[in-house]
Amino acid sequence: MTMENNLPALKSGKSGSKDYSKYFDFSDAKVISEEEGKTTYRIKGRTVQINSNPDYKEGKRRGKQEIEVIQFDDAETVRIMEQFREMNSHKQHYYSIATYGCQMNEHDTETMKGMLEQMGYLPVEDRNDADIILLNTCAIRENAEDKVFGELGHLKTLKLEKPGLLLGVCGCMSQEEGVVNRIMAKHGFVDMIFGTHNIHRLPQIIKESLFSKELVVEVWSKEGDIIENLPKKREGMRAWVNIMYGCDKFCTYCIVPFTRGKERSRRPEDVIAEVRELARLGFKEVTLLGQNVNAYGKDFTDIDYTFGDLMDDMRLIDIPRIRFMTSHPRDFDDRLIEVLGKGGNLTEHIHLPVQSGSTAVLKKMSRKYTREAYLDLVRKIKTSVPNAVLTTDIIVGFPGETEEQFEETLSLVREVGYDMAYTFIYSPREGTPAAAMEDNVPQEVKNGRLKRLNDLIKEQSRVSNDRMLGELVEVLVEGESKNNAHVLSGRSRTNKLVHFEGPRELIGSFVQVRITDTKTWYIKGDYVAEAAAAVL
Repeated sequence: MTMENNLPALKSGKSGSKDYSKYFDFSDAKVISEEEGKTTYRIKGRTVQINSNPDYKEGKRRGKQEIEVIQFDDAETVRIMEQFREMNSHKQHYYSIATYGCQMNEHDTETMKGMLEQMGYLPVEDRNDADIILLNTCAIRENAEDKVFGELGHLKTLKLEKPGLLLGVCGCMSQEEGVVNRIMAKHGFVDMIFGTHNIHRLPQIIKESLFSKELVVEVWSKEGDIIENLPKKREGMRAWVNIMYGCDKFCTYCIVPFTRGKERSRRPEDVIAEVRELARLGFKEVTLLGQNVNAYGKDFTDIDYTFGDLMDDMRLIDIPRIRFMTSHPRDFDDRLIEVLGKGGNLTEHIHLPVQSGSTAVLKKMSRKYTREAYLDLVRKIKTSVPNAVLTTDIIVGFPGETEEQFEETLSLVREVGYDMAYTFIYSPREGTPAAAMEDNVPQEVKNGRLKRLNDLIKEQSRVSNDRMLGELVEVLVEGESKNNAHVLSGRSRTNKLVHFEGPRELIGSFVQVRITDTKTWYIKGDYVAEAAAAVL
């Protein structure tokens, strides 16, 4: 099979849309070698080693093949990491990672930092001093993609000044066929391209790129197995824990099922052991992560164990706060609601993306629930968790969205009473069904709708904050305020940002704060030392 056949054209069906397939032509490529599934080409003066490349057709397949649980520290990996430690013992090398996107990407960065530091590399603040620079990318919105390509333009100069610098692009953007083509065609100075399913192979990829002096492309389109014992570099008192990977929902606007693969859950005993270890190490808060976290366990064939069961087990671990994100309303079942109602270390903040308040738009999005079903779910949650604080995601200007349908979104926002929302103007993602729909909502209409929605969210956030005036709130102190070194900031159980004056010694601890003033996106208060002493 030729590489030409492995890189199909990407067209969205709209005039003037991007078609990155035209950027790269393998017709004059010379095959240098083919061995063990790797093909090395010589193209326009650059040697490119293709281990595997993204393929949307392959990414759409949801086979029944069993997911393996693999330990990271196999003999080959241990040997390679030891080689790098030896290299760094003679001459110290440094790394820098720029992270774009969601908490899952942040967690992936923690994993890559952990691997790099076990290989003997050290972090550096000024990337001009780095020997390895990685861009961990996001593919959700087009502006995130544009930022990365802009960053690559800036890094080209640094690469010319430091030819020995290894520059890699990884994360969700790397799972897109057109993006890989564009990097190879327009940014030939990049040394490594790898995706989300094979982050655990970072030591091997660095070794191949460093010693071969070739551009190494290794992007798995098939879902990865579950890798345990991955090293992680966590900082602060809050930790993220992946409990599952991928998404099977295939919402028409979303690229995630292609970039992150099918839903696959870690074994409960492995998740529980990791959270117990974090408790032993003194972490105060854990957030359980997944693209569709409440689908956890639905892929198990040998045990009947759901996300509600996992959360019930989390309550028994001696760690003050447990959060989770993000949820899909379709999988938010009664068992989970029942467990959340038990409280304890399970916080009252629930992120519940709705995307639209119109049943007709939800159907076009393939969300597989109605407006009425979502509101019924909200009522169940608020009945079981009386102090529940809900946040959400909303898209405006989806193809075909009418003014009446947008008004349905506004009315749903009023009825639910969200404390905060991540709001976005719809932007097409190549390879998704929505990208082929007629995008017939004018940009000025989209902009106007976003402003009206944001104004409503701001109003609701302020009203919610005003209700907290005079209350005594438990705050996990995270650090100094960015704007005032004399002010500390932290988060409440409901994820409210709280500012107050107090000594630096409080950082990393729980304190009681009396709320005295409110703003739109944060609240202010006074540290109550007597209340803290009473708790102790």
